[in-house]
Amino acid sequence: MTEGARQQSQGIGGISRRTAPWLAWAVCALSLALTALTFLLIALNLSLNAPIYFYWFESTIIAVGYPVIGAIIASRLPAHPIGWICCAIGVLAAVQHFSGEYAIYVLRAPHPEALPGGEAMLWVSLWAWILVFGLIEILLFLFPNGRLPSKRWRPLAWLCGALTLMAAILISISPDAALDALGSSDNVHVSIPNPLGVEGLPNLYRPVQTLVLALGLVAAASVVIGRRKAGGIERLQVKWLLYASVIWFGGNVLKNTVFSPLGEVSWGLWVGYLLVGIGGLGGPIAIGIAILRYRLYEIDIIINRTLVY
Repeated sequence: MTEGARQQSQGIGGISRRTAPWLAWAVCALSLALTALTFLLIALNLSLNAPIYFYWFESTIIAVGYPVIGAIIASRLPAHPIGWICCAIGVLAAVQHFSGEYAIYVLRAPHPEALPGGEAMLWVSLWAWILVFGLIEILLFLFPNGRLPSKRWRPLAWLCGALTLMAAILISISPDAALDALGSSDNVHVSIPNPLGVEGLPNLYRPVQTLVLALGLVAAASVVIGRRKAGGIERLQVKWLLYASVIWFGGNVLKNTVFSPLGEVSWGLWVGYLLVGIGGLGGPIAIGIAILRYRLYEIDIIINRTLVY
């Protein structure tokens, strides 16, 4: 077998084309199963008038959308890293969401039975979201062809990866890190502090949040700046991702920054939820369209109709 044929028959890490679909859909099934169990915990928490995870909607969108698209891409193109990264994003988001809801159920729900692992699951939920963002950063660096825009971006990509791991470690020991929850009946924010935080450490949560946001902007810049000279198909692929990202960002600004702090359920909050849902699912869908090139050339029509609307 020639080297080219061998590469075509294998995927990431030497996974064969026959094994890749089974592995990809198994990861997808795990993510969806964890999400289903998470909604069972949400129902239990609501029935007991306990709080639920504040970012439950965003986590659900990521845990459902990314592994499905990732499994489709990985099963068809096992050598392309984007599909496997999407699978990893989805399952890690599912773990983070499940651990957070489980911790709330064990530590805050008024039930008599004592369940194990509440503090451990709370600790996992505090830093797992950083790894989700880290994987999204890697995806942005490699999108759409599975390679960095150029060799000049390699040191920056490695630096972002190292800083992401450092941020996760800092949050895991930070005493001021807390799981944000939302009261089920009075729309009041509740914070559950880190049970394994090291006392005496300075305030680390806000600096780490700022660092993660900055790393995300750097990764986004690799798409906008690093691919600015792209032409033809690659330019269309980037347009799809940017279109979905703008909707996702706008929805999060409305939901989490503008209307949620007001403490009232309003039409603006529902619009924010709608845009988060559309943009959140639109992100992995846009990635799937870009990688598989399904209806790739319709992006300009969709953008024009959106602007007219």
